[in-house]
Amino acid sequence: MAKSKISREFTDKIIQSLKDGKRIRRVIPGGGRLHIDRCLPFLIVYKKPAGNNDNGTEKLIKGEASYLIAPPPEKTGSGLTRLINELVKFISTEYDACLIINVWSAESKESRLLNDLEIHRPSFKIIASRLSPPSEALQALERSLRNIKILKRTANVEVIFQDAGQKNTAHKVISQTTAKNLNCFSIGLEISPIYRDPETNEVFPLLIRRLHRGLSTAFKKCAFEFTRNRTNRNIANYMSLGQRSFVKSVWDADKKLAQISQSFDFLLQVTPVNVAKAWKSFRKYHYERVPVFYYRPHPIDPAILKRALYKIPLEKVEDATLSYLFQEKRKELDRQLSLLWDRGRKEFYYGSLQLYGRVSDELAGTAQELLDFFSDKKSKRSGSRKNLNSEAFALRAREEIAAYKEAYPQLNSRVEIRQDTVGLLVSKGSLLVSEDIKIPLSRVEALLSHEVGTHILTYYNGKSQPFEQLYCGLAGYDELQEGLAVLSEFLVGQLNPNRLRLLAGRVIAAHKMQKGEGFIEVFHKLKYEYGFENKTSFIITARIFRGGGLIKDAIYLRGLIKLLAYLKQGRKIDTLFCGKIALEHVPMIEDLQAREILKKPPLTPRYMQSADIEKKLSALRNGLDLKQMVNWR
Repeated sequence: MAKSKISREFTDKIIQSLKDGKRIRRVIPGGGRLHIDRCLPFLIVYKKPAGNNDNGTEKLIKGEASYLIAPPPEKTGSGLTRLINELVKFISTEYDACLIINVWSAESKESRLLNDLEIHRPSFKIIASRLSPPSEALQALERSLRNIKILKRTANVEVIFQDAGQKNTAHKVISQTTAKNLNCFSIGLEISPIYRDPETNEVFPLLIRRLHRGLSTAFKKCAFEFTRNRTNRNIANYMSLGQRSFVKSVWDADKKLAQISQSFDFLLQVTPVNVAKAWKSFRKYHYERVPVFYYRPHPIDPAILKRALYKIPLEKVEDATLSYLFQEKRKELDRQLSLLWDRGRKEFYYGSLQLYGRVSDELAGTAQELLDFFSDKKSKRSGSRKNLNSEAFALRAREEIAAYKEAYPQLNSRVEIRQDTVGLLVSKGSLLVSEDIKIPLSRVEALLSHEVGTHILTYYNGKSQPFEQLYCGLAGYDELQEGLAVLSEFLVGQLNPNRLRLLAGRVIAAHKMQKGEGFIEVFHKLKYEYGFENKTSFIITARIFRGGGLIKDAIYLRGLIKLLAYLKQGRKIDTLFCGKIALEHVPMIEDLQAREILKKPPLTPRYMQSADIEKKLSALRNGLDLKQMVNWR
């Protein structure tokens, strides 16, 4: 037998660290790695094969809270067996049972026998003892693996039970006798190596990243069912079994992405600085001459920032959830920088489609229905026509911010009255107010809840979290942000027909631009076909055509519709205020919260404390639709 490279002293130190409640991150002599975030009732094991040419497989278990990557057999000897036995003994002492998930890849030659259609279909073999198998864990693993889909191909999953005394596979990591004595259960998982080229052995990075995410969920769900049914502990959900501590490369990646994100304000850079003058000129020429818009000089060089963006080594982020969030944010920043580069050119419009998505015919149809239902005659303002000017509204906004600052003193939001903005805009946690703005008294509370109670609040809630992405904004966060902000207008009782008409008009304008209609055509249709006032028609059109064609304004209505569907499912609204996130991120945010990585946000919108809030939320969960929301009591 080869001389052991894993000494008894090494193993004893590992076990003592676990007894002391310490986190384990150790290199295994001979070329392996042991990571135990905290003592948990499972250990995922991958043994490198002889020759160590199994490219990619070890990446599939990295990022889990408890895993062992063992060196090839010629470099371990009996030391590996002793280490695993002692780890299992300690875990079983703590939990009354232990689960080992033993992972390996199928022989590459099997892949070569498959046809081109099947070669990248995810395939798994689950192997367990027929004698007293951990049935609940096996079923959870099988269900989760069947949910994995790669390149539009669903996974093949085969479950194999071995009889007692059947010849053991070479991948077994603990003897049957030892396992029985320690109440240890083993599950073998053979993975078809679709993540590498069968001829060159090169890894497909995007494919393995997707497979990693699916497997990470499967491992946790398997361990969760085992914990609930076989150990002395009861845990809330499978997500709490994930990793809680991260290496420096994770925090570095988060910080560098945030630095790039905060080095420019995308929306400010694509908003014209001369809208007021352009309106006067447009009116002077009887609405028949396309206005010329001017923009701020770029404070950054998009090419240099892109270079910095792709120097961030995101491949070192092993946690599947964070890896996905960071990769998606990099993609979004890349697209934003391209848009800044293309500002004022026709390429800008196509980049806008990539960033915000197309306006679907279905969304345009919904907008048309709203415009038909809330016709211009039905939507004339009633009651007092008194307005607040920029100074008066800024004073109210500062009072609102002061109320939130009492709850969270770190809130340092400013209110600035500006000549170079249109309407209201939140930039990096501060509120910018257009100098010539006039706000009806009947809309003041709505706009305060929209800008301060949503945009500023989620910015500072995100700031309170350990990851900077939560205040910079995860990829695609705008849609939920605007949907949530419009919903807040309903929750304070100031969502009126004119507001919904405006949101619908923006969708129609974006859809018509998408169909190839120009500035003058869109303006005329808003004015004559839909009955918008001259200046309102101009502002809608200017916002849609800014930069060369920006689809963003369509996401207000789309975001609200998706948010209503989310609430109708009975989902919690509180999670949505933790930072700047998208609806698709909710499961990932809940994952990070369950792992105690994200903290409880310090701020709750003030309107969520009103006496009738539960009545309103209950109505939304029961299917209150857009038309019914207007003037609902």
